[in-house]
Amino acid sequence: MSHRHVRRGYFDIVAVCFVAFLLLSNIAATKLIGVDIAVGGFSWHLVFDGGAILFPLTYILGDVLSEVYGFRRARRVIVTGFVVQILASLTFWLVQIAPADPDYKNQAAFEAVLGQVPRFVAASLLGYLAGQLLNSLVLVKIKKAFGEKRLWVRLLGSTVVGEAADTAVFCLIAWTGNAGWATIFNLMLVGFAYKVGVEAVFLPLTYAVIGFVKKTDPAYAESSAEEQASCGERVSESDGKEIAK
Repeated sequence: MSHRHVRRGYFDIVAVCFVAFLLLSNIAATKLIGVDIAVGGFSWHLVFDGGAILFPLTYILGDVLSEVYGFRRARRVIVTGFVVQILASLTFWLVQIAPADPDYKNQAAFEAVLGQVPRFVAASLLGYLAGQLLNSLVLVKIKKAFGEKRLWVRLLGSTVVGEAADTAVFCLIAWTGNAGWATIFNLMLVGFAYKVGVEAVFLPLTYAVIGFVKKTDPAYAESSAEEQASCGERVSESDGKEIAK
């Protein structure tokens, strides 16, 4: 009896990592990190939240989803992340209000860190939806205009648009009332520059991952073949109409 080996794609792996990174970033975002940089006679105090460490990778994975699997499947993963974030926020809230056992001595610490998560998740949800959907949509639109060429244009262009929306919405909702406007503006500017910078630095890696997935994932080969067949049919119909005229 022979067993036929069926190659599995990478969509599920990318989707799971995308949602996991998103949840971890929301928890890490409750801490503000301050860094003092001095160059020559100038010094800067940069402020960013802990979520900035991992969150930029969700945009890289979002680029892989949109570039390889298309806007429809990318949107499905984005919405899944949206639902899971709501579930995480509800879970933390229920655990927080549940009566603590006398032997548990960290209730105050739990509330200090995870007690703010619902507000941060609300900010993240709105910023996340706006940023990720714009990122995916812009990437797909640029791809339709230029085809497979100029991948760097759609990767960076979509990230600039998506991160701008995400950072602005998140910072305004999460920190208004909790921090001064100077700090909020600092967060927005540093966060946006940092996230776009990470995308630019990791561009060669993103290129390599996208290239590998396109070559080895059967789903991309099938979708490309269907797209080419569809284009061929449209061309044939167009030629037939011209001949008929």
